[in-house]
Amino acid sequence: MITVTERAAKAVRRFIRGSSTPATGLRLAVSGGGCSGFQYDMQLEAAPSEADTVVEAHGVQLFLDPASAQMLNDVTVDFIDTLTESGFTFHNPNAASTCGCGKSFSA
Repeated sequence: MITVTERAAKAVRRFIRGSSTPATGLRLAVSGGGCSGFQYDMQLEAAPSEADTVVEAHGVQLFLDPASAQMLNDVTVDFIDTLTESGFTFHNPNAASTCGCGKSFSA
């Protein structure tokens, strides 16, 4: 299943606290697009959908739709915050290739 680092969970909690709409978790999905064929999508949500897999890690909930859950198997989600960049990163050992920005991949 998916792994969320403590840094990523801390960032999600911060975004949930700062959200202008009620949110209890983060939807993490894979959709067609990006420069490598698939891209990661993230969105705060109030509740999971009925068909979602809910993953809890370090006090946060991730909501995964069935198709995305399969493509996110063994993925590690981290968060970096440096002088030159800030944001979520994805380590996907199942990706055949990734783009330079790290936000899209091919299967």
